[in-house]
Amino acid sequence: MMRRASTCMALCGLALMGLTGVASAAPAITLKGEAVPIPGVPNSGNKLGAPAALTTIFTISGTEYGGFPAPLIGVKFYGPANAKLVTQGFATCSPAALEQSGASACSKKSEAGPKGSASGVVSFGTERVHETVSVQPFFSPGGVLSFFVDGTTPVSIEIVSKGKIVTSAPPYGPTVLAEVPLVESVPGALDASTEHIDVTVGAAYKKGKKTVSYITVPKKCPKGGFPLKAVMEFGSVANPHVLGETAEATYKAPCPKK
Repeated sequence: MMRRASTCMALCGLALMGLTGVASAAPAITLKGEAVPIPGVPNSGNKLGAPAALTTIFTISGTEYGGFPAPLIGVKFYGPANAKLVTQGFATCSPAALEQSGASACSKKSEAGPKGSASGVVSFGTERVHETVSVQPFFSPGGVLSFFVDGTTPVSIEIVSKGKIVTSAPPYGPTVLAEVPLVESVPGALDASTEHIDVTVGAAYKKGKKTVSYITVPKKCPKGGFPLKAVMEFGSVANPHVLGETAEATYKAPCPKK
């Protein structure tokens, strides 16, 4: 994975407190999600059987890793059963192109949604500093989603998170399994901690007179709303490259108003 720290960051000190042996606990997470309109696509959004994009918002809290949550290394997001997902026909951009040249390597048609954002804490010398980055989803070959994460200050960050799509058992359906690369701003420093993610995935294209949407809302809504679930994986406090704890959150997205 491409990880870049600015020269001024690299010149800062490397020493931070060691965490080996510190007791670990799973961070707490929350999840919200809703179907939203696709820009330029009439009658899209939170409507039964309609094309839509999906906005998901995650929050993470914890103090087990230098006063902040342990580094996030994986996300499993479960959409509702009977949601239709079409992965064919979209322009694509390879993860390798994103890693080498960033978002400029990809065509607008390969964008799987608008820019979202994420925020958390990076290490700046011996200090922990908050940073907000942009998160841009792209369609990649083989039905894979790639998320290009781009930050500039106080740390220059460019990483690519790849998510494959599988189908889960009801009440869930399309499921994204995403890997999240570690972000080390300074060699030997603590890896970044993620506290908030806000991302929207959804796009459509024309095939003749027909609109083909990546996501289509189910035609029926179960009582209480559409079930969503997130399972987040966190690196071990002693060694973030190794799975430490997992945390789960569920949410029921309100049924469309008639």
